[in-house]
Amino acid sequence: MSEAIEQRKGRALVGTVVSDKNDKTIVVRVETLVKHPLLKKYIRRRKKFTAHDPNNECAMGDKVKIIEFRPLSRNKRWHLVSVLEKAV
Repeated sequence: MSEAIEQRKGRALVGTVVSDKNDKTIVVRVETLVKHPLLKKYIRRRKKFTAHDPNNECAMGDKVKIIEFRPLSRNKRWHLVSVLEKAV
């Protein structure tokens, strides 16, 4: 199943798990660097995504890869692909 999900087209993001309290759901915080148009400085932007974790394998602090997916609920439009790094 994971291989089929990973081969899908769509955005893939890497972020940190901020919450794993819901069943089969994780909240992932993704940080991106954006260049300011006037000041030419890089600004760190943070956004939270709700992703589907079917096996409840993630814990808070894990570094994960998520991919865009069909809507599973009102807020869940992302699916967990893999856990890149476990939290200490």
